[in-house]
Amino acid sequence: MRLVSPRLVRLALACTMALAAAVVSDGAEAMTKIQRVVSPGGLQAWLVQDATVPLVAMAFAFRGGATQDPADKPGVASMTANLLDEGAGDLDSKAFHARLERNAIEMNFSASRDRLQGQLRMLNEHRDEAFGLLKLAVTAPRFDAEPVERIRAQMLSGLRRESTEPNALAGRAFWAAAFPDHPYGRPPGGTLESLPKVTVADLSGYAKNVLARDNLTIAVVGDIDAATLGRLLDDTFGSLPAKAKLTPVADVAAVAPPKQVSVALDVPQTVMLFGGPGLKRNDPDFMAAYIANHILGGGSMSSRLYYEVREKKGLAYSVSQSLIWLDHTGVFAGSTATRADRAAATLATVEAEIRRMAEQGPTAEELDKAKSYLNGSQMLALDTSTKLAGALVQYQLDGLGIDYLEKRPGIINAVTLEDTRRAAKRLWSHGLITVTVGRAQAASTGQPAPAPAPKAHAD
Repeated sequence: MRLVSPRLVRLALACTMALAAAVVSDGAEAMTKIQRVVSPGGLQAWLVQDATVPLVAMAFAFRGGATQDPADKPGVASMTANLLDEGAGDLDSKAFHARLERNAIEMNFSASRDRLQGQLRMLNEHRDEAFGLLKLAVTAPRFDAEPVERIRAQMLSGLRRESTEPNALAGRAFWAAAFPDHPYGRPPGGTLESLPKVTVADLSGYAKNVLARDNLTIAVVGDIDAATLGRLLDDTFGSLPAKAKLTPVADVAAVAPPKQVSVALDVPQTVMLFGGPGLKRNDPDFMAAYIANHILGGGSMSSRLYYEVREKKGLAYSVSQSLIWLDHTGVFAGSTATRADRAAATLATVEAEIRRMAEQGPTAEELDKAKSYLNGSQMLALDTSTKLAGALVQYQLDGLGIDYLEKRPGIINAVTLEDTRRAAKRLWSHGLITVTVGRAQAASTGQPAPAPAPKAHAD
């Protein structure tokens, strides 16, 4: 996101709020407005057309992501994404940013394990300029020496900060432990050792292999009609290669629990990350598992984990758990943090509550409350044009169908108590992969122990 003038910021914010109000006030009507647009050149997008305010938001994703990084150079995808708006075509970095800022255009890119994704947002009057700049970014990135070294330095600086940040260390250790011989186990943001080795040839090669029409998914929300969008899609993406050149990635399951990893770090609180094998999005039990997970630890203050860990025993300020689904696997993962001398008791409480859910499943009352919450909260979670566009991209990537928002309440309501109990047993009857980051000896001795440099080890 770039700095823009205060007047344009206020106008764009007002437009966003107005569109959000329109979407939230009549969610059912918004669902029926989703159109499938096919450009003259064959590019497809989902469109929610709304002329309430003169604003257009687009989200898009290229399949590939960090799984396409060379094994010895994690971070290529993230570095490429960070550089796409740092000069393209005949515009160097300064000139490219000046064009964005002059017209209050927001453009950003990022990379995750399975995707290189982007967002574009602009006032209607600047849409041709915005799409034109996006075309340059994805078809003719420059990778000039100055921005390459600046972005590399910024990423390395972030990694150095993360080397003493407990949550970052826990996340890296968890993925490495869960997927030790798979691209999912490598950090998408790279390492202090890998980023200095990334060359311009690596960046250019990644862009040429991944940015292609056949692995592109698009959603647009705002003041634009289907014919105009089709023209802009062809203008923007039509000159990309027809087919991506992706390295195949195998389906994989997280390592079988139980498994324990500890990272010694001299910090006041011990951070704990726990999880294990989950379900892919197309699994028949996915929605039942999603509902059961909400009951167990889905982030609400009424979840079982929150009640047991915080309300009942006062061991931690917060605790939550999520289902994470990727193209080639699924996991569940949760986290909490507490005083070093309470870490063992906290983890034992978490394990006991997860085991109880696996053995007994939810109650009928819990199921009814969870269904009510999940049905009522969906449109509130899509309260801006940008969020809605991002969700529509994800639904396409998940293969859910253009009518998913309309069908979702029925899918949720059809889940039975037996379904949730079966899903709970599948997910949580095998133990946990646990990662603790902190004063490792304090949990057993009650006394802080000096910590060496951060280092993960598996028991």
